[in-house]
Amino acid sequence: MKKLWIFSIASLLFLLPAGCSDDNPGGSGPTPDPDPEVPVTPEDPNTLYNGIKLPDQWPPRRSYSSDIRAGMTPYYLTTSKPAVVNIAVGRQLFVDDFLVESTTLERKFHYATYYAGNPILEPDQDWERMGTSGAAFAAPFSDGVWYDETDSKYKMWYMAGGGDDGEGATCYAESTDGITWTKPTLNVVDGTNIVDQNDTQRDATVIWLDKQETNSSRRYKMFQVAGGAGNWQYHYKTSADGKIWRDMSAPSGSIADRSTVYKNPFRDVWVWSMRHNVRLNQSDPYTIRARDYYEAADPLSNRNVEADLQYFWFGPWPDEQTHPYYHNNDGSPGIYNLDATPYESIMLGLFSVWQGPENDVCAADNVIKRNQIMLGYSRDGYSWLREDMNPFLPVDENRSAWNNGNLQSVVGSPLIVGDELYFYLSGRRLQGTQEITTTGLATLRRDGFASMSGSGELTTPVLKFDGEYFFVNADLTGELRVELLDEDGNVLSGFSKDDCTPLTGDGTMLPVRWAANTTLASLQGQNIKVRFYLEGGDLYAFWISPDADGASHGYTGGGGPGLDASGLDISNN
Repeated sequence: MKKLWIFSIASLLFLLPAGCSDDNPGGSGPTPDPDPEVPVTPEDPNTLYNGIKLPDQWPPRRSYSSDIRAGMTPYYLTTSKPAVVNIAVGRQLFVDDFLVESTTLERKFHYATYYAGNPILEPDQDWERMGTSGAAFAAPFSDGVWYDETDSKYKMWYMAGGGDDGEGATCYAESTDGITWTKPTLNVVDGTNIVDQNDTQRDATVIWLDKQETNSSRRYKMFQVAGGAGNWQYHYKTSADGKIWRDMSAPSGSIADRSTVYKNPFRDVWVWSMRHNVRLNQSDPYTIRARDYYEAADPLSNRNVEADLQYFWFGPWPDEQTHPYYHNNDGSPGIYNLDATPYESIMLGLFSVWQGPENDVCAADNVIKRNQIMLGYSRDGYSWLREDMNPFLPVDENRSAWNNGNLQSVVGSPLIVGDELYFYLSGRRLQGTQEITTTGLATLRRDGFASMSGSGELTTPVLKFDGEYFFVNADLTGELRVELLDEDGNVLSGFSKDDCTPLTGDGTMLPVRWAANTTLASLQGQNIKVRFYLEGGDLYAFWISPDADGASHGYTGGGGPGLDASGLDISNN
């Protein structure tokens, strides 16, 4: 199969194939703002908005034979860090050193808390059984949970067992609070909430609520992996309402199961995240679970996708956690899946890390494979930093727990619900010898992935900014003061530490003011550095907003109540 690979952002232009129309006769659905606000675009098409310049070879080529267990180190944190960082888009998170020139503070990572009432969705319908063997499945296998601001609903697409044929189906549920879910009776498959059912077995599926899409007939996009062992392919479908779907193109070439897709809106490309089970030597008794990469501006390019080690992306990192009881040269640990979501100024990666054992051992010992969900962070959508190897969403060692094993991430996570982030996931437990797969919820403070913690100072590199209202997300046991410097490190008059009104307490959007300057209006057009003086507590994020209400103009992940339907945090005033 011919490969279509993209080596410069300027070439990311595709046309619909002849005879393929994106009209949806008889279709209906909410139409987003036809001209939604979009983040600033740099003049150089090979430079991202934040100042990162892409390597000349794009996507980068890596060798699976040498890099299979090397993980990744983003180039923009080492040799290619921009001289000036543009912070015009989104809240600026301290998940890496991109925004740190010098500091005496320490980075601290934080982890989600499981909802006490889990699971929030269980298999209680006939079509959610897995054949007649007693297993059951009612959970997203990536699929998607989104908040749709156009009709103020939480919407979930999930995999069901498929009933007696056991082939799998895609179902729809909805909620008013993201916790209590209903399964509406629809007419796609009479008397059920099934919205898509194939003649062949389905595996991972991605439902992407494309909030930047201006054609209402394709606002919902489905990338489904179907076909069965040895015959897996991506199938691309669109919908106006997420319920009635239609095929849009020929299926992809050959891929492996547990392959997914995500959108990188910072570069306006779609990324196919393909699992590849790599055998380094023919004599090896095992394979290593790794990923291949493909990108294109048009999702119809799905038909050109095929797993190929020529486009190897990454395998496990060198310091991955291993199974506490099983580690017998079986290829573990490995990267079982990567889902990713645009959140504020970064791409947030949800890594499902497989720690063993293999399927035959699971069957023999009546245990569930151990997949835990870890986080990674990217500023270009390709290069991932995983400084912290601890699970963000861990398994529960109690065999009767809903999340005893095989945790899988959900597309759309996180959703922004007030001052909290909602993460959805699937988990499995054994009932006798049969797996029961259900859906759970976990929460985290908004922006709460990592903080600069303790008492000390932090100085940023040179920053370019729009706006005039300075905000921080911080939990302060003491106080925080902010000082603004010019490009050479000299304190700007009226913006010194002593001029700053001390911040205290805990808040996800605390305004920063100086005695004679409540805004940064007088600094418009200047580049600055920011110096934070923290006396006890955690600093999670900062941003400079053009709006007094603190809208960040960054991406809002899976959305949330009160946010804008464009998928951006823009002012509603």
